[in-house]
Amino acid sequence: MENHLVKLILAVIFAFSAGLKAKTPNVVVLLGDDLGYMDIGANNPDCFYDTPNIDRLAKSGMRFTDGYAANPVCSPTRYSLLTGKYPTRARATNFFSGKRSGTFNPAPLNDVMPLDEITIAQALKGKGYHTFFAGKWHLGHSEEYFPQNRGFDVNIGGWTRGGPYTGKKYFAPFKNPQMKEESPEGDHLPARLARDTASFIEEHKAEPFLNYLSFYSVHTPLMGRPDLVKKYKEKAASIAGKEFAQEEQVFGNKPREARVLQKHAVYAAMVEAMDEAVGTVLDQLEQSGVADNTVVIFTSDNGGLSTSEGSPTSNLPLRGGKGWVYEGGIREPWIIRYPGVTKAGSLSDELICSIDLYPTVAAAAGISVDHPIDGINLMPALKGEKLDRQSLFWHYPHYSN
Repeated sequence: MENHLVKLILAVIFAFSAGLKAKTPNVVVLLGDDLGYMDIGANNPDCFYDTPNIDRLAKSGMRFTDGYAANPVCSPTRYSLLTGKYPTRARATNFFSGKRSGTFNPAPLNDVMPLDEITIAQALKGKGYHTFFAGKWHLGHSEEYFPQNRGFDVNIGGWTRGGPYTGKKYFAPFKNPQMKEESPEGDHLPARLARDTASFIEEHKAEPFLNYLSFYSVHTPLMGRPDLVKKYKEKAASIAGKEFAQEEQVFGNKPREARVLQKHAVYAAMVEAMDEAVGTVLDQLEQSGVADNTVVIFTSDNGGLSTSEGSPTSNLPLRGGKGWVYEGGIREPWIIRYPGVTKAGSLSDELICSIDLYPTVAAAAGISVDHPIDGINLMPALKGEKLDRQSLFWHYPHYSN
């Protein structure tokens, strides 16, 4: 009788353990805008910007030294993250402007994400996931192209614009047409987006969810929280050294004045505010009791902004920045935490790219990808193994930034 009881208890424990292991993981994607590889402390010990929350994510997951965006500007990379395809497949090779400009005739450009594309949100929704999007979208010019019509149950702030250009921009009132409820006067945009993201996590903690927080930060216009701007102005005053130097150009005779020292107080304030928002989401995963069953992915859409509004960041030793197909324009922060798969504080030098998000998340959710894509499942790399990849490709037939 006792042996039978012991066997029964062991069988129940085994079944319960197997059920836990088989439970479909939640997915949280944290996407920075114009955030360069050297803009986080985990990649740059001498970083001027404080990023303690992104750094703690790196300490609890896997950090990639050779992670890339599929394009040196925003919309094409965002297309690649959601579809697993190189943006050239859809001729979506530049930011979606709705107009053509420049000294030279532009290459053909499709500036919407085609409606027949299958997004990762649609794939996960078909698997029973609750899907949430907050922040910058920039993948089409009318509502049929917006997140709520591309697989996301909820859309907070995602529409046609590439920056927070309505209302008081980074401060409430935002007057964003895709925010049904306005924030109180003076509310800060990254904090608002993080709060909504955290609320969705708490509301759906008992069910599988996809949470896609796509920051407007640190895209222009450069506007920082006053307390953080004050902090970094004081910090900058204690740093000596030349901020700019001439960078020789491969084409043409004119050298470019490039920032060689991170010291821009407003940009720094924006980076830290975004990092605080990342912390809000990470804390909520813990408080809701789902951190151990949630895949968290942090990356950016292109390299750090080294032109416009004071050339705010330095990507050195990487060359160039946003708008260039040099390392400074396409190498990104990439951190993935997959509890039970990634080793805490691990480092990988495998070549990965934004096209890999779709197949990796699909694999984690147990979804077969039955249509052609360009990305590969990163699960071997997450386990510390080698990837079966020889090359990555970029195609940017435009003059920009």
